[in-house]
Amino acid sequence: MMAMLPYGRQSVTDDDVAAVVAVLRSDWLTTGPQVDAFEADLAGWTGGVGCAAVSNGTAALHVAYAAAGVGPGDEVIVPPMTFAATASTAVALGARVVFADVEPETYTLDPAAVGASPIGRTKVVAAVDYAGHPADYDALRAVLGGGDPLLLADAAHSIGAAYHGRPVGSLADLTTFSFFPTKNLTTAEGGAVAAVSPALLERARRFRNHGLVRDRAAQRWPDEGGWHQEIHEFGLNYRLPDVLCALGRSQLRRLPRFLARRAELVARYDEALADLPGVSVPGRRSWAEPAWHLYPIRVHEGRRRAVYDAMRAAGIGVQVNYVPVHWHPAFAELGYRRGSCPVAEGFYAEQLSLPLFPDLTDADQDRVVDALAAALHAAPARAAA
Repeated sequence: MMAMLPYGRQSVTDDDVAAVVAVLRSDWLTTGPQVDAFEADLAGWTGGVGCAAVSNGTAALHVAYAAAGVGPGDEVIVPPMTFAATASTAVALGARVVFADVEPETYTLDPAAVGASPIGRTKVVAAVDYAGHPADYDALRAVLGGGDPLLLADAAHSIGAAYHGRPVGSLADLTTFSFFPTKNLTTAEGGAVAAVSPALLERARRFRNHGLVRDRAAQRWPDEGGWHQEIHEFGLNYRLPDVLCALGRSQLRRLPRFLARRAELVARYDEALADLPGVSVPGRRSWAEPAWHLYPIRVHEGRRRAVYDAMRAAGIGVQVNYVPVHWHPAFAELGYRRGSCPVAEGFYAEQLSLPLFPDLTDADQDRVVDALAAALHAAPARAAA
């Protein structure tokens, strides 16, 4: 049997290894110059918006919500078509999550659904760039009408994407990134928070470092001595070490190549699947330049489970992204119920992610398409579960 072809995989080169080894041989393994340099490199992809590197994508969300001042009594609006961390990190700060449905073409947060939600106690509206396709940020801003809620972009899938020609990272008040191995670049584990406001960025940087205040001008008792540091608000250790920042800097140099290859593979999938009965390919808007972290198809006529099982048996590591967040037992126990977000739930019933990563060869992709066609042919149609 052929080796399992994963749905996502990192691309690590000798240059990446050399960058990491150089830091291992240096004086700074963490809180050193590579952190500042990585953050500066990231700002080159966010239109100059400042960034704070953190230990992973979940940490990025936690840091961003904390920087926004999310706490008990606040509400955070989140789409259900995302990984649970987009919601659970707000819950961890004491907030109540309000789930708003997604748009039927891009499966990103629907501005109309946000507009239908009461926003009197809303602290943050968190959009998710599902599969690497940007949410409709101008429409979301219009719904908020210049009110108090901050707009957050969960851009775990979309670094390098653009919306009306503007880069992801500059579109919302706060933007979070993830650099997990399957993402569009990797630091093994890692993430970042971009903040348009310098004050929000400073709050993010403090929270990721225990809340420590070392700037004497900001301290309450600055004359204690050169060792002195203060904690004004509690934070956590979410630092990303120099070793991994060096890997990220090396990866960023290849991000244009990664994005271009992903786009090529998406175009090949689109062409190969255009006339294949029983599936539909991902939609996109004319104003979007997606980063294509995922290639999510819909498998119709209740055959998703059978197709998933058949392709896994054939060595094709398809995946489902995602179980709607409000379906998880932890949220069900908080009172959330199925049926509240029908677009997202209907999409979940049919969604299947095909392998997509820069080192995927044309031959491997053809193998995926052939296996999908065979699985569809073998799977009987039935009513969707």
